[in-house]
Amino acid sequence: MSVLVIVGAGPRGTGLLERIAANAPELLPADRPLHVHLVDPHPPGAGRIWRHDQSPLLRMNSMAEDVTMFTDEHSTIEGPVRPGPSLAEWARRRHGFAPYREVADPAVRAELRTLAPTDFPTRRAQSAYLDWVFRRAVADLPPHVTVTVHRDTVRRIDGPADGPQTVHLGDRTLTADHVALTLGHLDSTPHPRHDADADFAARHGRFHLPPAYTADADLTGLAPGEHTVLRGLGLAAVDLITLLTEGRGGHYEPTPDGLRYHPSGREPVLHLGSRRGVPYHSKTGYRLQGPPAPLPRYFGAAAVDAVLATGGPLELRRDVWPLMAKEVGFGYYHELFHAHPERTALPWAGFLARYDRYGWYTPELAALVAEAVPDPADRLDFERLDRPLAGTELRSADELQAHLRAYITADADRRADPAHSADLGAFLALLSLFGQLPRVIGSGLLTARSIAEEVDGWFFGYFNHLASGPPGFRLRQLLALSEAGVVRFLGAGIRITRNEADGTWRASGTTVPGHTVTATALIEAYLPKHTIGRTADPVLQDLHHTHRVVEEVLTDEEYTHHSGLIAISPHDSRLIDPALNGAPHPRRTAMGPHTTLRAASAFARPRTNSLGFRQNDSTARTLLQTMATHPTPALAI
Repeated sequence: MSVLVIVGAGPRGTGLLERIAANAPELLPADRPLHVHLVDPHPPGAGRIWRHDQSPLLRMNSMAEDVTMFTDEHSTIEGPVRPGPSLAEWARRRHGFAPYREVADPAVRAELRTLAPTDFPTRRAQSAYLDWVFRRAVADLPPHVTVTVHRDTVRRIDGPADGPQTVHLGDRTLTADHVALTLGHLDSTPHPRHDADADFAARHGRFHLPPAYTADADLTGLAPGEHTVLRGLGLAAVDLITLLTEGRGGHYEPTPDGLRYHPSGREPVLHLGSRRGVPYHSKTGYRLQGPPAPLPRYFGAAAVDAVLATGGPLELRRDVWPLMAKEVGFGYYHELFHAHPERTALPWAGFLARYDRYGWYTPELAALVAEAVPDPADRLDFERLDRPLAGTELRSADELQAHLRAYITADADRRADPAHSADLGAFLALLSLFGQLPRVIGSGLLTARSIAEEVDGWFFGYFNHLASGPPGFRLRQLLALSEAGVVRFLGAGIRITRNEADGTWRASGTTVPGHTVTATALIEAYLPKHTIGRTADPVLQDLHHTHRVVEEVLTDEEYTHHSGLIAISPHDSRLIDPALNGAPHPRRTAMGPHTTLRAASAFARPRTNSLGFRQNDSTARTLLQTMATHPTPALAI
């Protein structure tokens, strides 16, 4: 019997197990049994991040119909496609007429009973879906593949590269032919740049929260009415604001003009600022109004081949982004011309023929768009979307509050109005970029500085700002909180200093020169960035300390940057091991956001040919082929 230990039983581990179930009938003979151990202290399927045990106020930032764990007809994988329901389809199939016995929480059962495809589900509803996906994956395994789940933590892995691996849990050891690390989103100890604020808070008895996953953050130290600075305006900030307002007993009342917030009196006063100074753009709440754009057109395999054939060195913004931008523009204008032709001045075929000929940043394309799209508000402007407060200087804090409320209202209105469905066309084209972007990153042709500052820095940050924002109702709530005086905006270019004289932080921004607020609490309102050197995960700590993993170091003649990511083989996801002269370890695999295969999500939007699903499939096939041809006999389980 062969043995596989999967460390991490959340969505990534579940996705790998689903692909093992799909591929085993073809690749693993019935006389070569396989036993799989899944190890995770949290519930299998959901794992830590999506566990049921978190606030019912926290929601996904995806509509129910846009969340799936299953491959489909658009998946370019070698293994068999095994379609399955999206979260929305599952809720209807499993719970539309069922007695709801499978979901213990009555609130989740009630939510699933009425869940619409375009609703933004609670995280608890996603937890129930992932639990079902896990159980289905186990049920789909052939009889000669069996599973044991351990609600435990792996502390250490050792063993020779050419022999069995010993996996040390809290109270036992497992012996395995192969170990797959599917650890998901992990904590790191705070970056040293947070030390000064932590020490300051400790000296003065103040509240300071470094980057943390919202469901795990201890917010009890914040007093009612305490002036608190939140640095960050992304999803983590939105969730923290929810827990500090509704989570403390406040409630919203619908009004003819939107929402009114009724404070409980237990809320702190929240001062919000970031580099951009505005929240992430909200998710669209509608579907495409026209036919889907045939993607990719400008950033497909052939186009990337041509870029890579130049031999480099390449820079993302100079050499690659113009093609990416043109692809996103294609998705945007395809929807605008097909769904809203009354707002265009040229026929689509004529526009596209000329669009094909010009680069994104050429004056010829700008002139074409100006000719074809009369209203400037209907034209795609990446720079304006990226930095909407750039160059804005206001005279007072009150003027800033009014300006930001108007901006947020306009954004929420636009993302709720199908008349602007071209934004969704751009979003879908933006997602399609990840079909080829990993090839560019892994080519070795991008400069080290470009990967560190343009890919990991600018692009992924811009992607999140543009495409990974909160549901629109969260922005409506933010407006109500602002009107109630619970939330106050600081603007762009946030700067925070410490005042030792009175133990307070002073926060200011560039949007209102000279305006400063004083606070007795500071929250870094963004998620921790996992790095191997500061990992809080015990098995990665041990592998790092024993020099059995390689941290990606981006370097060239002019630049060196430690990314904190674990190096894996791009072909089969095996861990690069310095003890093997930098070769892939034949018995250890790693998958997830802590590895050098960037942007491989554990679940995905249907029909988008998910990179994560492709990685799951190729890794599962490699594991099964290895165990079918080189089993280790008589391993203890």
